[in-house]
Amino acid sequence: MQREGQMTLARALCDAAFSKESRERNLIKKAFKDLTEKEIVALAIASEEEDGRIYGEFADALRESYPATATMFEEMREEEVVHRDRLLAMFKVRFGDRIPLIRRENVKGFLTRRPTWLVRPLGVNVARRQAEVMELEAQRFYQRAVARTTDASTRELLNKLADEERKHTQTAGNLEAKHLTQSAKAQEDEAHRKLFLLQVIQPGLAGLMDGSVSTLAPLFAAAFATQKSSDAFLVGLAASVGAGISMGFAESLSDDGSLTGRGSPWIRGVATGLMTTAGGIGHTLPFLISNFHIATTVAVFVVMVELGVIAFIRHRYMDTPFLQAAFQVIVGGLLVFLTGYLIGSS
Repeated sequence: MQREGQMTLARALCDAAFSKESRERNLIKKAFKDLTEKEIVALAIASEEEDGRIYGEFADALRESYPATATMFEEMREEEVVHRDRLLAMFKVRFGDRIPLIRRENVKGFLTRRPTWLVRPLGVNVARRQAEVMELEAQRFYQRAVARTTDASTRELLNKLADEERKHTQTAGNLEAKHLTQSAKAQEDEAHRKLFLLQVIQPGLAGLMDGSVSTLAPLFAAAFATQKSSDAFLVGLAASVGAGISMGFAESLSDDGSLTGRGSPWIRGVATGLMTTAGGIGHTLPFLISNFHIATTVAVFVVMVELGVIAFIRHRYMDTPFLQAAFQVIVGGLLVFLTGYLIGSS
C-alpha cells in the first residue's frame, strides 16, 4: 500500500515536471534571424492563410452596412489566397510536401493581434486600422525575408509579394477616405497619428492602466494596517517603481519592432515603465499628508478619478464601448481596492 502511494506520488511529480517543462517550452520564441529559408517560406504560407481568413471575416461583418468596403476586403482575401498558393508551389519545388509547423506567435517581432474580427457589430474604422497594421507587417516581413534568402527564384517571389502587400497597404489606407469622405491631408495626418499611437501612446497607456490598478492593493493594505501616512507612502512608492521596472522590461522584450514598425523596444519599454510608475504614484502622493484620515480620503478620490480616466482612455484609444470599459475598470479597480482594504484591516 505504501509502495503504491510512493509510485503515485512519483508519477505526480513527473507529470508536474513535464507540465512545467512544456509550459516553458511553449514560451520560447525563435528570433527571425535564426529562421532557415524553409521555415521562412512555411511562416509566409501560414501568415497569408491567416490574413486571408481575417479579411474574409471583415468582409462578412461589413457586408450589410458597408458593401463596397466588404467587396474590397473580399478582393484582398482572394489575393491572399493567391499569395498562399504561389508560396505553396514554391515550397513544394524546393523543400517537398512536408511543411514545418511554424506560426506568427512562434517568432519574435510580430504584434499580438486583438481578435477584432470576432466583434459584432464591427466598425469600419476598426477593420481599416487592423488591415493597415496587417499589411504593413506583411510588407516588412517580406522585405526582411528577401534579405535572409539566397535562392534567386524565392527572392524574386518574395519581392513580388512585398510589392503587392505595399499596394494592399495603400488600399487599406484609402478605405476611410472612400467611406468617411476625409481629405487626403486628413488621411496623412491620421497615418502619422496612428504610427505615434503604435510606437508610444499604446504602450504608455497599457502601463498607466496597469500601474493605476495593480498598486492599489499593496498601498491600501499598508495604509489600513499601519494607520500611518509615511508607511503607506513608502509602500506605494516601492510598488509603483517596482511595477514600472517589471512592465518596462516586459514590453521591451515582447517585440523587437523589426517586423511591426513599433519602434525601438527600449523606447517602448521606457514609456511603459514610466507610465506604470506614474499610474501608481498618482494615488500614492496623497499620503505625503501627515493626517492619515485626510490622506486616505484624498487618495480614494484620486483613485476614482484615475478609474474614470482609464475607462475613457480604453474607449478613446482601444475601441472599447465606454459603458463596457467603465464597468470593467471600475469593477476591477474596486476588487483590487477591497483586497487591499481587507488584508490591511485583518
